[in-house]
Amino acid sequence: MLKLGIIGTSWITEQFIAAAVATKKYQLHSVFSRKLENAVQFAEKFSGKQQCFDSLSDFLNDEKLDIVYIASPNSLHFEQAKQALISGKHVLVEKPAFSTPKEMAEIIKLAEVEQLLYFEAARNLHEKSFEQIRTFIQEKEILGANFTYAKYSSKMPSLLAGDLPNIFNPKFSSGALADLGVYLLYAALGWFGMPQTSKYFPTMLETGVDGSGIGILGYADFNVTITTGKTLNSFLKSEIYFTDGTLVLDGVNAISEAEFIDLKGNVTQLNIKVENNPMIEEAAHFAEVIKKQTADNLERALEWQELSRNVNQVLFDMRKSAGIVFAADEKE
Repeated sequence: MLKLGIIGTSWITEQFIAAAVATKKYQLHSVFSRKLENAVQFAEKFSGKQQCFDSLSDFLNDEKLDIVYIASPNSLHFEQAKQALISGKHVLVEKPAFSTPKEMAEIIKLAEVEQLLYFEAARNLHEKSFEQIRTFIQEKEILGANFTYAKYSSKMPSLLAGDLPNIFNPKFSSGALADLGVYLLYAALGWFGMPQTSKYFPTMLETGVDGSGIGILGYADFNVTITTGKTLNSFLKSEIYFTDGTLVLDGVNAISEAEFIDLKGNVTQLNIKVENNPMIEEAAHFAEVIKKQTADNLERALEWQELSRNVNQVLFDMRKSAGIVFAADEKE
């Protein structure tokens, strides 16, 4: 089994570990946190026998460690991924992986030089339902799409009380587009390819990041509108429009229901398959590629990597179109 080390002790890390262990391809080996007591407390949720570190170099220098899952604040991903690769570890970086295309390019190049693998943890890309939709739309003429994912953040009360949570701080490369909009971009680019143009119209917070916003991706023959937000809840479904009808999805961040309604109003339900843990499929895919680096598996990994690069570029372009500036942009 792959020896898994984790950076970050949030709920999403906990969910990924549960998924990874459920695949029977990983063993939780070690935990890093800037505060040792946090690492120890987190490890106790599992066997409590994992090695715990507050020194990143000691954590990464463990020769038994195979792969590092990075779920720290966004702006820390680049340096941590870089150090992990230099230390000989595969890296799995929670979305959004990096702040800028320059950071993305450097990590991809370093992984190639070190003969290691870099993955972005875009779970919706790896779900069976995502591939089912891709197959469904292949033979259809697309007229456009509207994708929505907006969820009121648990950190909003803290922000309203005068604090500055990481997810609303441009120092940490955050905001609605980066945190939730990335799912919508993975769906658009994963199904339709790279757009010709991309614009973003945000509702800005005083902190300097977007609390919500609307984006438009321009393709040769149609547009895709994305709506995202962390200061509000949306209950809208997502839709893809064709010349013969409309495909209605309960979401594109995690698809559990889909129906096609033709121009006469006839409804066809798609048989969508969903795992209990939405991260189990991506965990299984990454382990399969690492353990069996066949030509086919490496080609899959390169396809995921290229999509990751393209999503990162569109995120950057949309931010720039909206005048949203991260601290990391100073290095660009």
